[in-house]
Amino acid sequence: MNLATPENLAVLDHLLTTTRSVRKRLDLDRPVEREVIEHCLEIAGQAPTGSNRQGWHFVVVTDREKKQRIADRYRQAWYGYNATRQVATGPDLTAAEKQMQRVISSAQYLADNMQNVPVLVIPCIEGRPEDAAPASQAGLYGSILPAAWSLMMALRARGLGAAWTTLHLQHEREIAAILGIPDGITQAALLPVAYFKGDDFRPAKRKPMRDRTYWDSWQTK
Repeated sequence: MNLATPENLAVLDHLLTTTRSVRKRLDLDRPVEREVIEHCLEIAGQAPTGSNRQGWHFVVVTDREKKQRIADRYRQAWYGYNATRQVATGPDLTAAEKQMQRVISSAQYLADNMQNVPVLVIPCIEGRPEDAAPASQAGLYGSILPAAWSLMMALRARGLGAAWTTLHLQHEREIAAILGIPDGITQAALLPVAYFKGDDFRPAKRKPMRDRTYWDSWQTK
């Protein structure tokens, strides 16, 4: 299959530019089929991995009690984190400040409803980052994050949304105990997964990459 046709490129570009963290539009009432998750995980398993070790693991949580216990710890981390933020308020907010308010509202909604999300997925990798050299840490996380992102895109293509979250890592050991995750395994993220409401997503407003791209030297754009 030639992916580099205008038609295929349009579809792929749309997928890549509209796969984003979904929170308020997660359908909390619609069940997610196990076979859909399994198929998307098989796709994720094609992602690159350091030295082809394939040391990834994905813990899929659907048990109501376990989701509640995870959600409780996530919520505790969220409220602690949010209490330290300084957010502008008032009638004369800039566009960026209004956008930040929307992001916080969305994150608050997810924190309050995490236990109601049909599926929680925790991508994990063999190894621990403690006291590791920068190159080793990069290799560790670089061997799981591409697979987790591939999972999000595969879900997106099938009408499911996910949100990239990491606040639960403040309670990583407790959540490892809840789920029986062994020592020596690092949790990299927590992805709440559900079908999304509505038809589609739009590309987000981002800073132009030409302002963040350097050719041959940091001083040359």
